[in-house]
Amino acid sequence: MIAAPSITFSGAAEFSGAPLFDNITLEIKGGEWTCLLGPSGVGKTTVLRIIAGLDSAVNFRGKIISSDGKTLQNRTAYMAQNDLLFPWLTLLDNVCIGATLRGDHVEKTRAIEMISRVGLAGHEGKKPSQLSGGQRQRGALARTLMEDRPVILLDEPFSALDAKTRADMQELAAELLTDRTVLLVTHDPAEAARLSHQAIVMHSTGLQHIDMPATPPVRGIDDPQTLATQGKMLKILREGPQ
Repeated sequence: MIAAPSITFSGAAEFSGAPLFDNITLEIKGGEWTCLLGPSGVGKTTVLRIIAGLDSAVNFRGKIISSDGKTLQNRTAYMAQNDLLFPWLTLLDNVCIGATLRGDHVEKTRAIEMISRVGLAGHEGKKPSQLSGGQRQRGALARTLMEDRPVILLDEPFSALDAKTRADMQELAAELLTDRTVLLVTHDPAEAARLSHQAIVMHSTGLQHIDMPATPPVRGIDDPQTLATQGKMLKILREGPQ
């Protein structure tokens, strides 16, 4: 079993000299799903990119600490808002790109199985231009799941999907990422209420933790506690900190 650490993200960030977020402390629990919601522009994606070790175009002053004391380098998989599939590669080659770039053994049989799991069997040889937006997003999800990392960073990974496919992919991701440390950025309170062990709303003034149902994820979409939590999140997103 992959050991999935807890992560403490703390600090402040500026963009072009203007504060983006100031002195926040985000505790991401090991082996669980943490959902981060909030209005656009407060820095949710920036937090993901900083944890992933990617260029975020901000001045970040702070620290990222894992519970096992080890660096997060090479232990994270990041899925961006855009699918970022290479247009000159087939879907299969895109799903295998991580291993290819690292010079690792390419597990094509496993990649084909993953493509099938996301509902794209028969599309392995297609280029991204031959796929719909939702299909490309599922391809990007398959690529992320192929990485099999202990820390998974997801930036609106289901946003381009229709309602049925979104629910199916949520359940698949929850199944395959059991015991991983997952940080999911979403604008969808229903998604956060259904998937998260803990949900946090990020405001310009800080973070607000949401009381979650006692039932474990993945919760039923029509479960009364899930719906109540969804409504609570939406009210906070519309009206600000409570």
